[in-house]
Amino acid sequence: MTQIKSLRTGIKFKDTPIGKIPVDWEVATIEQISAPNKNAIKIGPFGSQLKRNELVAIGTKVYGQENVMKKDFQIGTRYISQEKFESLKSVEIFPGDVLITMMGSIGSCAVLPPNAAKGIMDSHLLRIQPHHNRVLSEYLSKLIQDSDIVKQQIGKLSQGGIMSGLNSKIIRSLLMPLPPLSEQKKISEIFTTVDNAIEETENIIEKTKELKKGLMQKLLTRGIGHKKFKNTEIGEMPVEWEVGRISDYGEIVTGSTPSTLVKEYYGSDFPFVSPFDLGKVKVITKTEKYLSKEGASVARMLPVNTILYVCIGSTIGKVGIAGVELATNQQINSIICKKNDFNFVYYYLDFIRDKIKQMAGTQAVPIVNKSLFSNVTVALPELKEQKEIGNILSSIDEDIEEAELHKQTLESLKKSLMQVLLTGRVRVKLH
Repeated sequence: MTQIKSLRTGIKFKDTPIGKIPVDWEVATIEQISAPNKNAIKIGPFGSQLKRNELVAIGTKVYGQENVMKKDFQIGTRYISQEKFESLKSVEIFPGDVLITMMGSIGSCAVLPPNAAKGIMDSHLLRIQPHHNRVLSEYLSKLIQDSDIVKQQIGKLSQGGIMSGLNSKIIRSLLMPLPPLSEQKKISEIFTTVDNAIEETENIIEKTKELKKGLMQKLLTRGIGHKKFKNTEIGEMPVEWEVGRISDYGEIVTGSTPSTLVKEYYGSDFPFVSPFDLGKVKVITKTEKYLSKEGASVARMLPVNTILYVCIGSTIGKVGIAGVELATNQQINSIICKKNDFNFVYYYLDFIRDKIKQMAGTQAVPIVNKSLFSNVTVALPELKEQKEIGNILSSIDEDIEEAELHKQTLESLKKSLMQVLLTGRVRVKLH
């Protein structure tokens, strides 16, 4: 990674509309640092100028939001004829152009790479052609997409409202901190290095999740090392396995909510689980709401390793494991595993989530009540094999969690670097 050094001691700053910056930096609007031509800042064609029925199988490419958001200009299958291209030549994009998403997920930014096919942008994109004597494309792109300096300005220009889309007037007026070009280049290289590390980590997470998905399908239907299989009401399974009910996994407990009129029931002693708390992490130790000791005395407290399963509403199927003693509300059915492996039960219930959702019916508020939940058919391997399957899948989840923590660390690093490098509080080492 490019070296950076602090020059706080003795460095001189100046006040600007975007805060203090080094005296050798400039501040300019995007309009001022755009190329000196009429269409340097340009929004894609109106919808009426590019209709779906005008697309062809082979021709000049039409780029859209998905290209910018995924930073991938190879994807996409929209093309226009040469004749149509000539009529939309003003929205042609060129390598080095900075592209911004204007609708939906607004503010995503990317630079059109040198190897991109000839093409135009659609109505959801805005193009900036930078004045390369003043600003580098990569620096401008990263500044627009990620810096708080820009986000704060957009917030003010939108008068604090929730924006459904950007517009060229806002983009033109955004103020940018401008270090010398050599410093812009080094700053961009630093952020590119961090972005590449984040992307690589995201790829590892996705590949590991795909591996887990395949292993769940195999382990939870075929087991480990079995040669003979039998057909059952829940599909083919090893002959050594049995078909049972969820109630065979352990004691089923439906949660309840201590009276909210008694303030003394609520405090900070025991986690009180609602559907909101499930589906984010496997093991639940923290929750949005907590019970006091008094509240716990009137609630059914559940031991560590209890399985928690949402059985009502749109979030049916969210599942977790109690990492500490806790209680749940009435939207959750829990399984206190006594003769079965809690990890296996957790993964098996996650595996048959769609099956349980279908049992909820199509009423306004879908529900799988305790009786229905208890009688859902499930696979019952021997305890030893349950533990082996649970351990294999748990180890993969640990790998995913480790990668996700690494990603969070990288994202925090990037945010910290943004705060210091884009204000000049820390300067890059140029030699």
